[in-house]
Amino acid sequence: MIEDKNKQRTQLSDLGEFGLIDHLTKNFEIKQSSTVKGIGDDAAVLDFKKNKIVVTTDLLVEGVHFDLSYMPLKHLGYKAVVVNLSDVYAMNANATQITVSIGVSNRFPLEALEDLYAGIMTASKVYNIDVVGGDTTSSNTGLLISVTAIGEVEEDNEVYRNGAKPNDLLVVTGDLGGAYLGLQVLEREKEVYKVNPNNQPDLEPYSYVVERQLKPEARKDVVKLLKNLDVKPTSMIDVSDGLSSEIIHICKQSKVGCDLYENKIPLDPQVISACEEFNIDSTTVALNGGEDYELLFTISQKDFPKIKANPSLSVIGYIREPQDGIHLVTRAETKIPIQAQGWKNFNA
Repeated sequence: MIEDKNKQRTQLSDLGEFGLIDHLTKNFEIKQSSTVKGIGDDAAVLDFKKNKIVVTTDLLVEGVHFDLSYMPLKHLGYKAVVVNLSDVYAMNANATQITVSIGVSNRFPLEALEDLYAGIMTASKVYNIDVVGGDTTSSNTGLLISVTAIGEVEEDNEVYRNGAKPNDLLVVTGDLGGAYLGLQVLEREKEVYKVNPNNQPDLEPYSYVVERQLKPEARKDVVKLLKNLDVKPTSMIDVSDGLSSEIIHICKQSKVGCDLYENKIPLDPQVISACEEFNIDSTTVALNGGEDYELLFTISQKDFPKIKANPSLSVIGYIREPQDGIHLVTRAETKIPIQAQGWKNFNA
């Protein structure tokens, strides 16, 4: 973690656990009508009336999920929230509250955690969610962040991974591969910096892909868009571990096959140019890169006219019978079985 030596440094021991929580959360405001009681008691109290509740949690570990040599703490706080909200939106739900827990070593002063929580606060404002609880503890292994996200969805409006049917269309939001390429750029510049600390990286040509890695956005807008279009997906998942892995999740849980068309996969021009520079195949990056936090879903063919003109949505595949298997249809129109080669925890 690169630090400004002249910056004020307040030891966490000066505040104690409860003083630290009070200090970091004192400026969070309640925005959701479903939040009856937020931070400040033994537990939060939420009231969702007749809607169903969705709950998801993620754990981010320093050295596994993020590298503080190039990940600013404010960006990290923002991203820690976004990756959880993405799972809520993948259920076709509206995110309403989060809890945030951190494990932190004594190498982090109060000012560093203020930066982290500034990012969390920014995300809470952008996505209109309440921070209603959490915990802090000491850590001997660097920084750990656990965020639990809560959301609500109207009865019968929730969408699972297991509803895809043969003849459905496979749709993805936005574009793919940017976050992985952003990581490659940052890792390369980190190695350059190690050799020559006076060398300042020029990241301007890679601004889009670097932002996709450091400050991703969850697709809250798509949930609202689909509702306005009167389209309920038959299945949905967020693209966190790579397109190939997510397609396999949907197909296995729905007991269907799929044809994914290589020439339909949406790629940003900066992704294409960065792939050429790194000598990596762009389709491989889109399939296996991960951390794009787009939404992948299936729809009935009857809903195609409702979405076909929307620039945020790309039809990239076709759901088939289970015996047909899960394949990539290449630009040369050959079929290659899709394998999950995206992010896998616990792999060496």
